[in-house]
Amino acid sequence: MLKKQSVTDLVRADLEGKRVFVRVDFNVPFENGQISDDSRISEALPTINYLCENGAKVILASHLGRPKGIDDSLRLTPVAKRLAELVQFPVQKADECVGSAVESQVSGLASGSILLLENVRFHKEEEANDPAFAKQLASLADLFVLDAFGTAHRAHASTAGIAHYIPAYAGLLVKKEIEFLDNAISNPKRPFVAIIGGSKVSSKIDVLRKLLSVVDTLIIGGGMTFTFVKAQGGKIGNSLCEDSKIGEALQFLEDAKKLSKKVIFPTDEVITQDFSNESPSQIVNVHNIPDGWGGMDIGPDSIELFNDVINGAGTVLWNGPVGVFEMDNFSKGTFAIAKTLANSSAITIVGGGDSASAIRKANLSEHFSHISTGGGASLEFLEGKELPGIQALKDK
Repeated sequence: MLKKQSVTDLVRADLEGKRVFVRVDFNVPFENGQISDDSRISEALPTINYLCENGAKVILASHLGRPKGIDDSLRLTPVAKRLAELVQFPVQKADECVGSAVESQVSGLASGSILLLENVRFHKEEEANDPAFAKQLASLADLFVLDAFGTAHRAHASTAGIAHYIPAYAGLLVKKEIEFLDNAISNPKRPFVAIIGGSKVSSKIDVLRKLLSVVDTLIIGGGMTFTFVKAQGGKIGNSLCEDSKIGEALQFLEDAKKLSKKVIFPTDEVITQDFSNESPSQIVNVHNIPDGWGGMDIGPDSIELFNDVINGAGTVLWNGPVGVFEMDNFSKGTFAIAKTLANSSAITIVGGGDSASAIRKANLSEHFSHISTGGGASLEFLEGKELPGIQALKDK
């Protein structure tokens, strides 16, 4: 079990009057200049509230988008406004994240109040994990709290570098992420079922190998299905396929056989001739897709097959959609799985990314045990990789 100290190991005496630098993930989506989904802000509130309630001076840092230098369209001003509407504590916004003006604002910060720094990625030194920049950030505070799991797999100045200079703790969101994902791998309630979808074998093969050693049943869907189908001699038409990964797919199937692990693939597929929502479709056996046609979603028999496995599970981990859910006509499989999981009595863990987007689109988020806030980070964690941001935190 991975054990790291968190903010709950800090009591009021540790926090009152202390400057606490919190790396959050406020990389929220915008539509027409307005925040279209504030869930990333909401998810950080338990940590922010805990610190403020215990008298800390809270300094928040986040990135937004992928700026190349200062970009006025990617300033965090709208985020500060939304945050102020969600908390009961005073919120200030800085125009920079380092420098004398910021230092002055920090020195004037009252206990139980919040200062949101400007987008840390306006400085190239952030992503370069420049030690001098990390030290500048650290100089603003007495303690560091990481509550941005979605960036924990990046060794950046505000996620890992800063922890070399001041004591580092997990925020409540990161603590929850570690507990759910770690328990899923090390101590799952069985039967343990993993559903891994998505388009490419190349991006998921490492997590598939890792999961093979711990799950009872592995369900594979999405675009990467067809690389496995072709490896087994099936006809996949124009479906997505990574020919360079066929050897690895065959080796994976051989490893599963040696370990006596059940690996389940779709049996039928909704296919079209064009990658378009309006394209006419038909349902065929997944091993017999005609030339000129490509797979877009799992078919009704596959939905029934997958749901039967889910309904018998103790823990289900889901990462990656099983169809092109962004197109309404090919979202049925992904939404059917989401609905079955939402109604399941199993512990249900979603590994962020597109799966989390599909669940939000289906308005089912509240029915899951845990939805990870970091797609890439959760994958790397499940693969058994050390995440720089987590590694930098104080051990228990």
